[in-house]
Amino acid sequence: MWTPHRMVYIDGANKPADAGEHACPFCRAPGRDDAEGLIVARGETCYVVMNLYPYNPGHLLVCPYRHVSLYTDLDADETAEFAALTQRAMRTLQEVSHPQGFNIGMNQGAVAGAGIAAHLHQHVVPRWQGDSNFLPVVGRTKAVPQLLEDARLLLAEAWDPA
Repeated sequence: MWTPHRMVYIDGANKPADAGEHACPFCRAPGRDDAEGLIVARGETCYVVMNLYPYNPGHLLVCPYRHVSLYTDLDADETAEFAALTQRAMRTLQEVSHPQGFNIGMNQGAVAGAGIAAHLHQHVVPRWQGDSNFLPVVGRTKAVPQLLEDARLLLAEAWDPA
């Protein structure tokens, strides 16, 4: 399977040059319109965005607007909305995609696997039986059968405004 778009991620083309807010894609995304920024939903202190390099279709990230790196850096309002948006992301994905499970998690710090360690983000990854097969191991690639724009539109339209 040919997936040349993955080389952008592997080569680090969209990684920030430094840890500052001006270079941070999670700080820049909210300044764009939703379609261009791949934003699914906006809250008061946090927002939900498509992962540019998804593990599965509908892979979402919950991010605070504020440029902080650790979960412990969130204030009480941010923590509450971060959790509420994670729950709403799961409910929306269940409605739209009917996953059989989820991986939810944060990699905090580069040594913990955070691709962008300077800005906290939580992964919400929908999972289905058999969604992982030989391709990641043998072909070093993963088939994601849905365009980001299509997934974002479906999720944004189904997002519960309450």
